[in-house]
Amino acid sequence: MDRAAVFDVDGTLVDTNHLHVVAWWEAFRQAGHTVPMHAVHRAVGLGSADLVAHLLGEDRDTEQDAELDAAHKALYGQYFDRLPALPGAAELLRRLHRDGWAVVLATSASGAELGALRRAIDADDAISGMASAEDVQEGKPAPDPVEHALELAGVPASRAVFVGDTVWDMRAGGKAGVRCVGLLCGGIPRADLEEAGAEAVYADPADLLARLAGSPLA
Repeated sequence: MDRAAVFDVDGTLVDTNHLHVVAWWEAFRQAGHTVPMHAVHRAVGLGSADLVAHLLGEDRDTEQDAELDAAHKALYGQYFDRLPALPGAAELLRRLHRDGWAVVLATSASGAELGALRRAIDADDAISGMASAEDVQEGKPAPDPVEHALELAGVPASRAVFVGDTVWDMRAGGKAGVRCVGLLCGGIPRADLEEAGAEAVYADPADLLARLAGSPLA
């Protein structure tokens, strides 16, 4: 395969963004912080350490970061057995695989969370690689996750497309030099995705699949 379709997972293939919002909001609340849910939503897609820094500031008590991360993981973990795949997710990955694309996932998830996401998508037969949080030094919006995905696929940036649902995804893809496709199913407005570098924007995986012929993944 000489071309790669790289996918974010949370909010792109699995409908989890708002579960993350609630889990982070409660983790912050338990630690004595009042963080509006809309602010948490805008930060979803960042790695845990970057999300906490983004929402609480660089002058926060960093000794609390590990506690917040652990609380979020415990709260979010309650949903592992019922994470919902977004419409058309598995079908899109299988179609691209049949069309000769190397399908690689690039996600900040790892361990049991990553396993739960893969079970939700239920398309392991179409996935040729996985770039997780454990594989890179910096998460999105740094290009590291996308660049690692390209290494796994053995494909140059010029032969790759990255599909994601947040501005952090679009910025990471842009820095990695790949074409970027945005999906609205993560709850981020079209204008924000386009401003961050999305070449095309679709409602969800099913919409992208239905309009594949006219997309950057044609």
